Amino acid sequence: MNIGVLGAGQLGRMLALAGYPLANRFTFLDTTGHPSAGIGEVMVDTDRRHLDDFLAKVDLVTYEFEHLPVSLVQAIEEVKPVYPSSEAIRICQNRTEEKALFDRLEIPTPAYRIVESAAALETAARELGCPVVAKSVTEGYDGKGQAVLRDPAGAMEAWRDIGHPQLIVEAFVDFVREVSIIAVRGRDGEVVFYPMAENQHVDGILRYSIAPMPDLDERVQQNAERYIRALLDELDYVGVLALELFQTRDGSLLANEMAPRVHNSGHWTMDGAVTSQFENHLRAIQGLPLGDTSARMPTCMVNVIGKEGDPTALLGIVDAHPHRYDKSARPGRKLAHINLLAPTHDELLDKVRTCAALLPDAPLPRFSFEGGN
Repeated sequence: MNIGVLGAGQLGRMLALAGYPLANRFTFLDTTGHPSAGIGEVMVDTDRRHLDDFLAKVDLVTYEFEHLPVSLVQAIEEVKPVYPSSEAIRICQNRTEEKALFDRLEIPTPAYRIVESAAALETAARELGCPVVAKSVTEGYDGKGQAVLRDPAGAMEAWRDIGHPQLIVEAFVDFVREVSIIAVRGRDGEVVFYPMAENQHVDGILRYSIAPMPDLDERVQQNAERYIRALLDELDYVGVLALELFQTRDGSLLANEMAPRVHNSGHWTMDGAVTSQFENHLRAIQGLPLGDTSARMPTCMVNVIGKEGDPTALLGIVDAHPHRYDKSARPGRKLAHINLLAPTHDELLDKVRTCAALLPDAPLPRFSFEGGN
C-alpha cells in the first residue's frame, strides 16, 4: 500500500521507517517548502498545484502534524480515505473547540476563559487568580503563542507578545507532574492503550518522557484511558491519539490538550514497547490488527534539542538507541531523540543523567517519583 503523508518532518520519517517492514511505500506532501523527512518520495506543494498528482499515487492519506488547512484535508477526503478525519484536525487546531469537546464529554480541564482583548485578558486574570497561562486559540505549539501572566497588570504586554486576536486563559494548576497517554483506535473500533508517560518540559519543549511510571496508581491509568476512549469514540477516530494531562496531588487528572497524530511523548515506544506507536498507527489506518502495547522494560526518551552530542560517547551507554532526524543544528530545533532502557527505574535514572551530561545545554532531568522530590 502506498500511504500518503501530509507533512514531511521527522514524524513522517519515523512512520516510513516503521512501515517499510510492512511492505508499505510512502509519498509525502510538503506544504511548507521545507521538507526534512529525507526518506521516501517527497512532493513539495506550497500552492496545491501537485495535489492531484499526489492523490493519484496514494491509496490512503494520514498526516504527521495538525497545522494544515482544514479545507485541504476535506478536499482530499472527497477523493481518498483520510485517517484521522478532517473533523479531528479541525477540533485540535482550535483550543476553543477542543475545550468545548472536553466539557461535553465531561473530561476535566483547568478553569479557563476565552478573551478577545487585553482588557478582557486582565479581567480573566483577576477572576481566575494569577498566575494564569494565556495561549493563542490557534497555531501555538512547543511553547509558541503563549505567556504566563503573574500579575493582571501585565495583560497588555502579554496580549502584544502573543499577537493573536483570541486567547484562551487557563488557571494555574498545582500539579505533581505532567503526563500523557497514547491510544490507538482501529477502523473496526478496537482501542488499545500504552502505559502513561511522565513528561518534563522546559520552555514549552518536551525534554524527557519516561514510561511506565513506577508509582502510578492503576485508577489513574484507568481514568486516562476512559477520557481518551471517549474522545476516540466521539470522533470515530482512526489512528494514534495523544492526550496531555496534569496530575494533581490527589491523583486526579486535568486535560491540557490532545494531538491527532503520533506524538513526541510516545517516542519511547520505538524501543520500549512491544509495538511502537508508529507501527500501530499504520496498522490502524490500514485496517490491520493492532499490536501489543505493553512496555518491555522501563524506558526514557531524551529529546536532543539544538545541538547533538558526541555519538561515540552516547552509543557507549548500554541499551541506548539514538534516532537521528538528519537535520542541521539550530537553536530550539528537535534534531534527534535517544531511547534509554534499563531493568529498573533506578538504573534507568542513572542512564538518563549520564546521557543528559553528554548533550549540550540539556536540562537536569527530574521526575516526580525520585527520592527527595
